Amino acid sequence: MQNTDNNLDVARLARFLAERGFDLDLKQPPRLLTGGLANLNYAIAVNGRPAVLRRAPAGILPAGAHDMAREHFVLSRLCGKFPEAPESYLLCDDASVIGAPFQIIEFRDGRQVRGEDLSCLSEEEDLPAALPDLLGGLLAKLHAVDPRDCGLQDFGKPEGFAKRNAARWSDRAVDLTRGTRRAERAGDVASMLRDRFADWDGGSPVILHCDFKLDNLLLARGSVRPVALVDWDMATRGDALFDLGTLLSYWSEPDDPPCMLRLKQMPTALPGFPGRSRMAAAYAAASGRSVDDVEAFRALCLLKLAVVFLQLHQRWRSGDLGDDRYAGFEALGLELLDYTHSVAAQLDGNQQRQVPS
Repeated sequence: MQNTDNNLDVARLARFLAERGFDLDLKQPPRLLTGGLANLNYAIAVNGRPAVLRRAPAGILPAGAHDMAREHFVLSRLCGKFPEAPESYLLCDDASVIGAPFQIIEFRDGRQVRGEDLSCLSEEEDLPAALPDLLGGLLAKLHAVDPRDCGLQDFGKPEGFAKRNAARWSDRAVDLTRGTRRAERAGDVASMLRDRFADWDGGSPVILHCDFKLDNLLLARGSVRPVALVDWDMATRGDALFDLGTLLSYWSEPDDPPCMLRLKQMPTALPGFPGRSRMAAAYAAASGRSVDDVEAFRALCLLKLAVVFLQLHQRWRSGDLGDDRYAGFEALGLELLDYTHSVAAQLDGNQQRQVPS
């Protein structure tokens, strides 16, 4: 039985799962929930209950992205200590079964706020007022989990995490702009961030999500309360401020440059939403951690974001991606690089350490 809509060999999938004690309900064919460059999620039913089949997208993938084995390793351990982490029941690393490695993950019913679309919320739900404490509290809760309590004490490479990431994303930015008029700017950003994180000591490493933002939360129905944090395929251990810097790199404000407003990753530039400083303060209050150096991490995560857009455009130009929406990603990535330069230039060594306004 070939499910052409979802491009899955359902009969083969059912046999594979049955051999491992999972009864796939063939009366409810896998239904694609998300697509595009993101990991592909299918609603399925196994052993009489809803579940999610999750696999990487097709095509050549960037190193370290869409890592089903990493996500399964984390979720199968973390779920017992962090209730918002759905459990991963099974990992299949044999790409021949459905065309890519996949997992079977616990289904959580909830609502997802995507970009600036607030249509899933009722008029009574005040997301702008709730958002800082919602996100700050959840992130602090994750960072408070002791990796030793869930078998993640040896996970990742936390030593030198910030320094290594500054070098990694700086090198990619320099490579992607080599021979262009942005090459010097990329080199300047690389130099500033390398210097900033050369001797960084962030204290005890925490479990990092590495893509913490609003649309990776599922909210309860009828309440602005998280029921799940999803998309753990880049998780690791490292500096807590990296997760906060990631969140703030997506957090647009009305007076930001046009490139930040075009991101529309979260609804924070809409009227009524608080700024980045309120978000950082909420995390500081919930976690008890200093956020004095968060601007340095925001600059690093903005550079990462710029590189991601430039890489996507490069893949589109080479023919790996057929969707013409990626044609404009080069301009967006270069503008984000310019903005990263302005943010990094304001860091002023170790003297000026300000929470973003």
